[in-house]
Amino acid sequence: MKKILIVEDEKSIAELERDYLEINGFEVEAAFSGDHGLQLALSGDFDLILLDVMLPIIDGFEICKRVRSVKDIPIILVTAKKEEIDKVRGLGLGADDYLVKPFSPNELVARVKAHLSRYERLMSRQKPESHELYIRGLTIDASSRRVFVNNKEVTFTTKEFDVLSFLAMHPNQVFSKDHLFERIWGFDSAGDVSTVTVHIRKIREKIEQDPSNPVYIETVWGAGYRFIDY
Repeated sequence: MKKILIVEDEKSIAELERDYLEINGFEVEAAFSGDHGLQLALSGDFDLILLDVMLPIIDGFEICKRVRSVKDIPIILVTAKKEEIDKVRGLGLGADDYLVKPFSPNELVARVKAHLSRYERLMSRQKPESHELYIRGLTIDASSRRVFVNNKEVTFTTKEFDVLSFLAMHPNQVFSKDHLFERIWGFDSAGDVSTVTVHIRKIREKIEQDPSNPVYIETVWGAGYRFIDY
């Protein structure tokens, strides 16, 4: 049974969300403050997090950022705000989806099922014996650190491979330049986030048929980059 964490300070909303998810066969745990939600998210074994943005003590954006730095599970943000900047910010911090209140419980359940299904497909696509990813003609072999485009090997530098494999292992998830720089190069590395842009450009030149119209790595303006997996 899949386990869902709800972090929502309005108990009536949390209980409604929990009721519908449990009816649909999910195990659900709820937290009603940001600090408790963060604690559960980091220590618990959850398959998906339903995360309200406006929370006491620690807001949803900060929770999303901290959880995403250590876990790859789906995160759906929930908020009453409709501003585009909040959506962009949430996706840039690593959220997988965004629901604006009020929404129908059926839509909530459908979104949860869709993201869990997508995450399961990603996990099953990775073969433990070879650690290979296959995405529409692109093959990434993590064990040998080799990349093939339509069965033809393409040479990658160490960091180019690290950026490509990280994005490919987190499909449809937006990562900011800052997040990528921190994850691939580390806080103490020389240089700045502009090197991320340079590496993305070089990767596109090697894997895209038309780098100006990429089908693998998409630029999400104002937020960052994401690997497209249809």
